[in-house]
Amino acid sequence: MKIGNVEIQGVAALAPMAGVADRAFRELCRSFGADYCVSEMVSAKGITYGSKKSAELMELSDAERPCGIQLFGSEPDVMAEAVRFAMQFKPEIIDINMGCPVPKVNQNGCGCQLMTDPKLCADIVKAAVSASEVPVTVKIRKGIDKNHVNAVDVAIACEQAGAAAITVHGRTREQMYAPTADWDIIRDVKRAVSVPVIGNGDVFTAQDAANLYEHTGCDMVMVGRGALGNPWIFSEINSYFYTDKIPPKPTAVIKAATMLRHVSAICLYKGEKAGMREARKHISWYLKGFKNAAAFRNEAGRLETLNEFSDLVKRVLRAQNIKESFE
Repeated sequence: MKIGNVEIQGVAALAPMAGVADRAFRELCRSFGADYCVSEMVSAKGITYGSKKSAELMELSDAERPCGIQLFGSEPDVMAEAVRFAMQFKPEIIDINMGCPVPKVNQNGCGCQLMTDPKLCADIVKAAVSASEVPVTVKIRKGIDKNHVNAVDVAIACEQAGAAAITVHGRTREQMYAPTADWDIIRDVKRAVSVPVIGNGDVFTAQDAANLYEHTGCDMVMVGRGALGNPWIFSEINSYFYTDKIPPKPTAVIKAATMLRHVSAICLYKGEKAGMREARKHISWYLKGFKNAAAFRNEAGRLETLNEFSDLVKRVLRAQNIKESFE
């Protein structure tokens, strides 16, 4: 697939999940076969105000490329200024968030709220394209609610304004993340535009990814919640697409080693104190399927240091009657 002049080899991308898809997780998923990833969403206004946190969110490493930087905002001129600032981090793509359903974001006129005004969506894309040295894409939803389903109209407006690809999450803002995603709307957008379309929503297995491709004709699938505690989903998707076989599920030892690798990277990039707080939710996701998982998750919610975490992992493995080394 080509997004503008950027060629992406592969079939599955990691979604830009706020508070989750940070540098450590992006690098990990790329190592397991994610073909493309996008940063956590960054406030365009925060960038123009000189926010240190906003700048940190845009830091990209070679291990996660090709990678886009996702920006959110509601003012075209502010978006253009933010795009110009983002260029110093050398992203392959600039992605504009028009799909976040979180009330705090929408109350400021950003995220999915933008879909109430397709003209404003187009104006923001035009401003971003004029300021960007790389292709600009957008991520949208089905619409605001069941009475305002306008993904096709917004996608067309954004394409005409210069968007090089469209990612569609098959739910409305009102639905948040439940119930089942509507893949028909992704198919409708794909038929309506000529730029690549990335399908997003309810991809939890390699078979889900294949079904989404077949149902919608999309150019790439984007995996969000299906990757939580499960970065192996990308290797499973790639294996299924290229060999028609799904590899065995990772063993408890491999899960433990990967969890250690992931949490260590979070602490390396964010410091141990902040990193361990951030890591707690990831540890809980990794523990799914382990014996005594509920009790271990409870402990994970109180972890403060890497040493405490290492000790927890050893006890988790002992509870599975596993004695060999995982380090």
